[in-house]
Amino acid sequence: MNGQPQPETWAVEASALRCMRGDRAVITGLDLRIAEGSLVGVFGSNGSGKTTLLQTLAGILGEGGGTLRLLGRPLAQARTEVGYVAQAVPEGAYGGIDARSFVGAAWRGERWGLGWRDAAPRTQAVDAALQSVDASHLAGRPMEALSGGERQRVCIAQALVNPVRLLLLDEPLSNLDPRAQQGVLELVRRLCREQALTVLLTAHDINPLLPVMDRVLYLAAGRGRIGTVDEVVNAASLSELYRLPMAVARHDGYVFIHPARGFMPEVSPHCGHGHAHDHLGGAR
Repeated sequence: MNGQPQPETWAVEASALRCMRGDRAVITGLDLRIAEGSLVGVFGSNGSGKTTLLQTLAGILGEGGGTLRLLGRPLAQARTEVGYVAQAVPEGAYGGIDARSFVGAAWRGERWGLGWRDAAPRTQAVDAALQSVDASHLAGRPMEALSGGERQRVCIAQALVNPVRLLLLDEPLSNLDPRAQQGVLELVRRLCREQALTVLLTAHDINPLLPVMDRVLYLAAGRGRIGTVDEVVNAASLSELYRLPMAVARHDGYVFIHPARGFMPEVSPHCGHGHAHDHLGGAR
């Protein structure tokens, strides 16, 4: 697809995938192939299904139809090799826990009753996960005391404390300053390269990801399109997805996406509140 070599095993392979949130179909038919080791940016308007897709791939939400295979196997068989970092943690959820304990809480999460014999391997796994995200120096600090960028690194470490091959990051750049955003993106790019991880990363603004991502997955109107930036982020492609005229402007290396005939308000039907959001790629 789109000039990619055809691997023996796709990290993500979906056909006519239907993704549900409750009794509502958010994505009605998605065909998707993602090669192992790829870094894919997932974009779209609020309510287009970015979080729903990641939670479906993580096994948090059930599949609503179609076929889905991860790492060459059905989701139920592959889910222990999938790491997921949620978009936000509820206020007060950390409860004073330090970074080491936060990462360790997810170790072998599918098992009940870890005994004393597991203490050494657990410590080794936590140390390795923190080291892999350059956060070893944060191990003893309370999660609530960390900056946004530091906290995001520790959350990624928690997702990596068990052996995973597919990493799903929901809005990891949200509320970070540009320097922290760059640090997280450099980290994710390095994890792809050094650990052969496949990463899907959702974001509202495409521009910070332009230097690092291999493919773009753009969601709109219950459907999606994947390819390079040039293949997907153009007026013809996005107009077909949205089913209304869209325009793409480029200036000084930045990409701006907007309706060709004026402003299109967005309200997410499942973000927990009903206010309008800025459009992907818009200046802010």
